[in-house]
Amino acid sequence: MNLEALHVPVLADEVLGALAPLADGLYIDATFGRGGHTAQILGALGPDGRVLAFDRDPEAIEAGHRRFPDEVRLALVRAPFADIAARVPNLAGGRPVRGILFDLGVSSPQLDDPRRGFSFRADGPLDMRMDPQTGEPVSAWLARASESEIRTVIARLGEERFARRVAAAIVRARGERPITSTSALAAIISTAVPTREPGKHPATRSFQALRIFINDELGQLERGLAAALELLAPGGRLAALSFHSLEDRIVKRFIQRHASADPMYAGLPNIPAEYRPRLRRVGKKQRANEAEVASNPRARSATLRVAEKLR
Repeated sequence: MNLEALHVPVLADEVLGALAPLADGLYIDATFGRGGHTAQILGALGPDGRVLAFDRDPEAIEAGHRRFPDEVRLALVRAPFADIAARVPNLAGGRPVRGILFDLGVSSPQLDDPRRGFSFRADGPLDMRMDPQTGEPVSAWLARASESEIRTVIARLGEERFARRVAAAIVRARGERPITSTSALAAIISTAVPTREPGKHPATRSFQALRIFINDELGQLERGLAAALELLAPGGRLAALSFHSLEDRIVKRFIQRHASADPMYAGLPNIPAEYRPRLRRVGKKQRANEAEVASNPRARSATLRVAEKLR
């Protein structure tokens, strides 16, 4: 199966409209994936436009070289998007950054490849690392973490109300044999969750939590957003696609915080520049329509938020 061919970017037209690319502008795709959004941006640029595309997954970067072998306007960078503050200045050559896109969470090719261990729908090694060459797989962490640590991660990052039961079941099971496969972990969780959410596997929330934790996804997002604010030129656009409430909450609060003046100066006529708003919201949050959800079920939970850096 060609996983790259199956990848469909979510809210592609809405993202392009949000970024409003200038023909000669420099844009950052902070989460390249399989290049769907990058292709859209490149299609809107002229010969002097450029895209810097980041991804920490080496398979994504390899796929990018295959998809865009002769695209001189594109630079592919293997790095997490939390590193854009350090990497972009050397790559931009002094050009202003006109837009930055974050397409958050796990990509469809990662989910669909059993070797990566992100999903319980097919058996595979219990890994879940977005960069399989750094850090430790979920199986190694579960083998050493305390029951309270496992419970906290699953409760906080998976919003799983049966986290205590799940953590206890994992600790009991690992005492009998190592938990090294996705199917083994899914079976353990299924026995621990006493009720079922309609249309949702009982392991969904726990798998989400473990993936977010092992990849430090929320910490990466906070650092990436802070870097984006500094990198964007005045008038540049920030667009963030999130797929669950934890991500969206961080994006929403970040935009709210920087679209408001420091409350200490509320009502005062002259606010020092460093305490004035640095962003303005652009439109309302956007969701996929019924037609897109029908053709691409992953779009069901997507939320797009957009902001512009003030001049």
